Amino acid sequence: MRVLLDECVPVQIRSALPEHEVNTTQKMGWGGISNGELLALAEQARFELLIVADRNLRYQQNLSGRRIAVLELWTNHRPTLEQHFARIRVLVAQASPGAYLVLEAT
Repeated sequence: MRVLLDECVPVQIRSALPEHEVNTTQKMGWGGISNGELLALAEQARFELLIVADRNLRYQQNLSGRRIAVLELWTNHRPTLEQHFARIRVLVAQASPGAYLVLEAT
């Protein structure tokens, strides 16, 4: 699966997804762009999943009709997320076109 990490998501999340192709918005040259434009660019680049730490994305963007899945993390604190790599892998495995998944705090 082609996965894109939003700019606020720690790059170490890549370690949770070794079987996937993981890129960052910075590497793609997409740092600082709006969420709507990012979603469009990610779909055009054939990313299948966008991982964000933006809890407002689902309220700010019309996600209906999107082909890209979104995984929302409740935090961008790297040490905390590292403790939840197994849960992240499970949610990534459940991602399907247009799905909106949320990794909730435990």
